[in-house]
Amino acid sequence: MADDKDRLGEKLHQKEKAEEDRYFAERDRELLARLRRQKEGESLGCPRCGTALSPVVYQDVNIDQCPACQGVWLDRGELEALAPRERGSWLGRFFYRPKSSV
Repeated sequence: MADDKDRLGEKLHQKEKAEEDRYFAERDRELLARLRRQKEGESLGCPRCGTALSPVVYQDVNIDQCPACQGVWLDRGELEALAPRERGSWLGRFFYRPKSSV
């Protein structure tokens, strides 16, 4: 009798494990599909509100702006391209402040 309980318990454990594996496999497929859609050219959403970002040209540099919350998002290199043109602003002062000689 104890042997039957052990076998039944083992079968239940295997079934739970199979259902868990199936759940995570489906979740991984959905995440991969979402990443593929984004990579294929879908615009990424605003990190703040999720609205699709719109490209905007600012001082001959393409940046991304959210039409809903007006947030501006810079890709790699865009900040460095804009900083030299903004020496008098807080951005320029941040990048071009005098270096301390320690």
